Amino acid sequence: QDQLGLDEVYVLGTNCADNSPTPKAAKKFVKDGLGVDDTKVRGYEFMQDFRVHVKKEENGVIKYDKKPYFTLPGKIAKQSIANSCLACFDYTNGLADVVVGYMAAPLSSNGLMTQSLQSLTVRNVRGVSMVDAALSQGMLEVEGVARGTGEHDKISLATVFSDNIVLEMLDRPTKEEGMPLLLGNIFATVMRRVGPKGVNFAKYSIDYHVLRNYLHVLKNWGARRAHRTMPQYARDIVDDYIKNSSEFSDMVTELKE
Repeated sequence: QDQLGLDEVYVLGTNCADNSPTPKAAKKFVKDGLGVDDTKVRGYEFMQDFRVHVKKEENGVIKYDKKPYFTLPGKIAKQSIANSCLACFDYTNGLADVVVGYMAAPLSSNGLMTQSLQSLTVRNVRGVSMVDAALSQGMLEVEGVARGTGEHDKISLATVFSDNIVLEMLDRPTKEEGMPLLLGNIFATVMRRVGPKGVNFAKYSIDYHVLRNYLHVLKNWGARRAHRTMPQYARDIVDDYIKNSSEFSDMVTELKE
């Protein structure tokens, strides 16, 4: 802020997500991965009901398609994610004063992302002043403290173990296609009922990305540089999983050799 000649800088951010390396790759993901006409898509998001919500516009009318994570073809994963995202550990946007995102919030009963609550992470006094200003102007409503239920660590590991990007790192067979749609919908429905919710869904998503990205930097940069690159919170997450999961520990050992 000093270099910009400003008295104060207030930073509002969102939780990060895996970004496509190019617009062409994003369109390919929409067309080949989601099976949707990319000319009609206005946005998409991986939501906490274990489905990708695709916002479409057809003849001036907004509609939503929902496709279970589990039905996405495995072959689309690597080409749809930028290499820089695989080496990033700032999923929570740690430098923002306030972060807004859906990850730790409950999904509305109708399942629409445009009508659901968002979670706020307020990190400092400056962030508190931002929230207070929005409240005083009637531009924000706060409904309470975000909470979570359900185990997140087991599903984080299961997602890592089935991830085509991880399997390719370890020279293991990859899955070209996803589940059939009917089975994928059943699985997504079950996971929404018994899987992690609220804050625990956010923990699942953060842990999965941290573990996957650690394996990526470990393979490509080696243990020493990988350790230097990671923030302490990410190191703590990785160390906890190494300690408590022999299968993940074996993966780490294999990539170090």
